[in-house]
Amino acid sequence: METKEITIANLKIGKNNPLVLIAGPCVIEDEESCLKTAKKIKEITQELSIPFIFKSSYDKANRSSVNSYRGPGLLKGLAVLKKIKSKLNLPIMTDVHCVNEVKKVAKVVDIIQIPAFLCRQTNLIMEVAKTKRVINVKKGQFLSPLETKNIILKITSTENNQILITERGTFFGYHNLVVDFRSIPIMQNFGYPVIFDATHSVQLPGGKGDCSAGEREFVKYLAKAAVAVGCDGLFLEVHPDPSQALCDGPNMINLEELYGLLKEVKALADLALSFYPSKDKRR
Repeated sequence: METKEITIANLKIGKNNPLVLIAGPCVIEDEESCLKTAKKIKEITQELSIPFIFKSSYDKANRSSVNSYRGPGLLKGLAVLKKIKSKLNLPIMTDVHCVNEVKKVAKVVDIIQIPAFLCRQTNLIMEVAKTKRVINVKKGQFLSPLETKNIILKITSTENNQILITERGTFFGYHNLVVDFRSIPIMQNFGYPVIFDATHSVQLPGGKGDCSAGEREFVKYLAKAAVAVGCDGLFLEVHPDPSQALCDGPNMINLEELYGLLKEVKALADLALSFYPSKDKRR
C-alpha cells in the first residue's frame, strides 16, 4: 500500500517523494545556539538536497527528575521557534504535553508532535487533530506497531488526514530499547508516512537513575537500516556539543558529524528508490 502524500510548507513527505529530515536539539537551551544549529543543519541539507524540518522543544514535561532542565517554557520557546521559522524560512515541529497549550502552538508551528508517552492520551490527540495541522505521533515504547491504527482512527475521526507516525524503539527489559524494523512497513500499510527516530532509539531510559543514558555510536547504523527498509523520513536530535547538552545529550549526535551521516543516508535512500521506483517497499 502506498502512503499518502503529506504537504508541509514547500516540501512533501511520503508517496514517491525523497527522504525528509526532521532535526534539531532536543530542547531549546537559548535563542542564539538554537538559531545557529538550525542554520547549520539547513546549510548541510541544502548541499545534500535533503528536505529539512527543524524541531526543538519549548518544554519537556516528561523528564525523569524534578531537577532536570525542561526548556524556556511556552511563550519564550514559541518566540524562538517563530524567529527561526521566519529568518531561515524553515518548517517547524515541536511537541505538546498539555491540552491548554495546543492552540497557541498551532499558531506558530507546521507540525505538532505527540510525545511517545502521551500517544494514547485521547484528549490531547483530539485537540491537536482539530487544529488541522500536520500531526506527528511518536509510537510509544510500550505499543506494538499494529496498535498505532487506533491512534490514526482517533485523528481521522476529526477529519484530519495530515498524519505522520514515528518509530522510536520498544522497551526491551529495563533501561533498554530495541528496534523491530518490521514496524516500518506494518505502520506504512495504514496509509501514512513513517518517520524513524534514530536518536531516541538508542536511548537507555532511566539508565543513569535520575536521567536517561544513551549510545549515540549506534545512531548511524539504525538510521541506515531504517532507510534501507524504506522509511519516509529520519528524525535526528543534533547538538553542537552533546556532552554539554542540558537534555538527552547521550543519544544526540554531534552537529559536526551530521554531514557524513546524511551523505551516507542520502546514498542509501537514492539506491532504495532505484530498487523501488514506485516507493511501494511493503511488498
